[in-house]
Amino acid sequence: MTNKDVYFDQTILTVDPLFRNMLIMAKNVASSKASVLITGESGTGKDLLVKYIHSNSPRATKKIVTVGCDSVSPLDLETEIFGHENKLTGEKRIGKLELAQGSTLQIDEISALPLALQARLLRVFQESESLGSGFNIRILATSTRDLKDLVRKGEFREDLYYRLNVIPIQIPPLRERPGDLEVLSRHFLDLISAGNGREKKVFSAQAFAKLKQWTWPGNVRELQNVISHAVLTSVNPVIQDADVHIPEIEERKSGSGLSPGMTVSEAEKLLILKTLEFTDQNRTHAARMLGISIRTLRNKINEYKLEGVL
Repeated sequence: MTNKDVYFDQTILTVDPLFRNMLIMAKNVASSKASVLITGESGTGKDLLVKYIHSNSPRATKKIVTVGCDSVSPLDLETEIFGHENKLTGEKRIGKLELAQGSTLQIDEISALPLALQARLLRVFQESESLGSGFNIRILATSTRDLKDLVRKGEFREDLYYRLNVIPIQIPPLRERPGDLEVLSRHFLDLISAGNGREKKVFSAQAFAKLKQWTWPGNVRELQNVISHAVLTSVNPVIQDADVHIPEIEERKSGSGLSPGMTVSEAEKLLILKTLEFTDQNRTHAARMLGISIRTLRNKINEYKLEGVL
């Protein structure tokens, strides 16, 4: 691999031809006002692509306004998006829609937006058009779930889906970009070493073979986490196989973990607990790796506490 093979634009690094074409397309549409729907598995870099599009747009001098649909209760989410005014005290809380005027509104995990709030967001679009005032906000929405499938199930409004899906971008998972595993691994190795004041490190052939052996369900975020652990815990300049901590691979070798005869509930519990352990109990990171909402993860944790597991 030569330097000419690597496509590096701001903070995004790739050697994969399809991913490179996706970035070029994203840059080309950045100057428009059209809504963009970015889908992909947890950890693929949806947030990074949002920042990439915004930074290449005419709105780049203004701050992105972000709202996460899966991180708060429906009532709090309504206030966060649309704002709220207390009629008794006159106290007003400005919503993210108002704050984003003239800039970009990033709506994370829009699949978790309740139907009632979907209808209200749609009315904002419709009313702004009917008044002829326009809607001076660029909407960049992300989702780990297939919104078209949710439309078929009646869990997402079709009319809102088409307003958001003007420019669809699907980010491929890391396992479908084998060339990127090497370039990203070396990039993170240098970045994390320098950022933590460590000497420059390299992978042994066995260590890198272990990285290639894994399918990376948590994608780039999981890869960065594994390399961070290896850099910070290894004592030698050459990272060895034993320094690369991928629990699932080690469980396969030791015979622990999932096994025939386990119920689906038991397997789910084991996966959740192992993921929480892997992320040092970071629930947001764990939920993203598992492909579930933080609310679902919180409910599962509370359930396990009642069972005395946690």
